[in-house]
Amino acid sequence: MAVFFVHNNRKLAMRTALTLKNINPTYTRKQFLIGSGVTAVSLLCGRDLLQAQPGSTPSGPAPSVTPELADNVPDFPEHHPPFDRARVKRFVIAGHVNLAAVKAMLAEEPKLINGTIDWGNGDFETALGGASHMGRRDIAEFLLEHNARMDIFAATMLGKIDIVKAAVAAYPNIVHVPGPHGIPLLVHAEKGGPAAKQVLEFLRPLVGQPSPRPQ
Repeated sequence: MAVFFVHNNRKLAMRTALTLKNINPTYTRKQFLIGSGVTAVSLLCGRDLLQAQPGSTPSGPAPSVTPELADNVPDFPEHHPPFDRARVKRFVIAGHVNLAAVKAMLAEEPKLINGTIDWGNGDFETALGGASHMGRRDIAEFLLEHNARMDIFAATMLGKIDIVKAAVAAYPNIVHVPGPHGIPLLVHAEKGGPAAKQVLEFLRPLVGQPSPRPQ
């Protein structure tokens, strides 16, 4: 490596020359050739790697993009038979008011955890959704500990201010989105009691603002 710096630093060149006197010249040339080869390969590989980095100019033509058509929706096969609706309904209702029943039903069938019932006209609800608007912190926390899917309504009732703020920052219209049975987000904060006081104070001024129009 010292050879590359000879033209920039005479003192370095003198020290290198003195050092080379004490080294076998055949060995030095061999090392130099090996080192030069490795350096060249490294430079070539490095150039190829840089060209492959995201944001770099592609070497080939851009792939064509096929526009999506509204009627072009694939049909996915059902891999397993669905749960009986009456069973899911009972679990969702238990999520509103009965922790013991929730525990018993999950012990028998853990995959019920995210079961959803359609009460009609698009009014979908899970056991966690029921616990959230009923203010049942104990049931909600148990469900979340057993892999229920956290949502903005549960986070609001539980007083998870960081989650609520992050969701509102990303999607400001979320404060106007109704929960199951059309229950507003603000009511979930009220049902959360003292633990959700900070969330309630955060949401109150936002709910009074008009809902932003979709772009």
